Amino acid sequence: MIPPIHPAERITHCVEKSELLDALRVFLPTEAILFEPETLKPYECDGLAVYQTLPWVVVLPSTVEAVQNILRLCHQYGVPVVARGAGTGLSGGALPLENGVLISMVKFNNIRAIDGKNLVAVVEPGVTNLAISKKVVADGLYYAPDPSSQIACTIGGNVAENSGGVHCLKYGLTTHNILRLKVVTMTGELLVIGSHGFESEGYDLLAILTGSEGMLGIIVEVSVKLLPQAPSCQVMLAVFDCVETAGEAVAGIIAAGLIPAGLEMMDNTAICAAEDFCHAGYPVTAQAILLCEIDGTVEQVTEQSEQLYALLLRLGAQTVDIARDELEQEKMWAGRKAAFPAVGRISPDYYCMDGTIPRYQLGAVLKTIAELSIKYGLPVANVFHAGDGNLHPLILYDGNVPGDFEKAEKLGSDILLLSIRMGGTITGEHGVGVEKINHMCVQFSLATLNQFHAIKEAFDEKGLLNPGKGLPSLRRCAEFGAMHVHQGELSHKDLPRF
Repeated sequence: MIPPIHPAERITHCVEKSELLDALRVFLPTEAILFEPETLKPYECDGLAVYQTLPWVVVLPSTVEAVQNILRLCHQYGVPVVARGAGTGLSGGALPLENGVLISMVKFNNIRAIDGKNLVAVVEPGVTNLAISKKVVADGLYYAPDPSSQIACTIGGNVAENSGGVHCLKYGLTTHNILRLKVVTMTGELLVIGSHGFESEGYDLLAILTGSEGMLGIIVEVSVKLLPQAPSCQVMLAVFDCVETAGEAVAGIIAAGLIPAGLEMMDNTAICAAEDFCHAGYPVTAQAILLCEIDGTVEQVTEQSEQLYALLLRLGAQTVDIARDELEQEKMWAGRKAAFPAVGRISPDYYCMDGTIPRYQLGAVLKTIAELSIKYGLPVANVFHAGDGNLHPLILYDGNVPGDFEKAEKLGSDILLLSIRMGGTITGEHGVGVEKINHMCVQFSLATLNQFHAIKEAFDEKGLLNPGKGLPSLRRCAEFGAMHVHQGELSHKDLPRF
């Protein structure tokens, strides 16, 4: 296994820790600087806990000026920097460095302004996703992206990873729901990217920053779009006796011209785990279920619900249950929202993957994942955003069994390679981080990777922001590619041209 931070991607510096700490104390209070091992331990990993590194120093700024000063200081000394939000990321994007500064943004947790007339909320990056919708619910508004971790994940992290959620099919990912960012560069410069208007002049740097995984700048303010709550919605639960049929039904729904607000899928393993955990009323004998939500005006919901009900039956659903009221709707969604912790109850460990494929390939991909599960002898629970083809296979393993994690990692790698072969991508919303950095060498050509590095250099000339994440070095690509060609898993035509 190639290590998560490749030796060629490590940054060395000559400053002593004591010198750096003295310089930080000039503008940060003592309690905002952590450097003892027992205080650093909580920051050693993010949600991908299999990779752990104790950071050199952790700082907890509370003002934009403090963030600027920290970055200027680290730029002066050549010290690498990693930004961290709530630590719920699942790709190792917030994995610290043993010789770097980790900036925790948890103190940036204020909602600065709500403009209901123009449907905009201005928030700090440490505000949780769900807190925005709770703040504006009395005004009949909400923030559309709703990842399953929305109770804990923060907006800054959502922007860094371009998070989605169960309603991304109709309402888009984070990139479709933000208007403006304030970002501090590695040199301490404060940039304002985007605007509160419908368009902003110049290049669309807002899209470049969204999903950049903390490698271009540190976000200190986000302006998000608010939406009026739909007057009406309806939730259906369609039961299938075949996973592949359920996958093919997803493509059939979209092909029929229906765009549900949410379209989620769970297989039998995930169904049983969720039902045992929160008693959502899921049929434990079903091989797969689709959760479909239609929203809009009362007339739209009535008409489209009738169409969807008939369509699901034609596409192979055994039964279709319709929620009778808001309480039943919440109950249906509760199982899906709780799927990840529910699966955690049935296995000592699980490895959550994140790849995206064309919807019409869902049936074939799910069949192949089942074959890979048998090949490696590890169960896989499938729960994902079916509407946009964003897979989240949960690979069950036991970290106490020697070799089990390595098998899980290899199975996950095969799923990512499968996603690429099927015309998809290695990530939908979790990001690349350290988890998928090797697979960037397969997905993208050398020319494209060079363009990515050029953008990185334009924002961060010394490469100090989140090094070793997202963008692979050419040496890493050569090693990963050679390894997989040797094992007969890839052909040379699949690899970047060096």
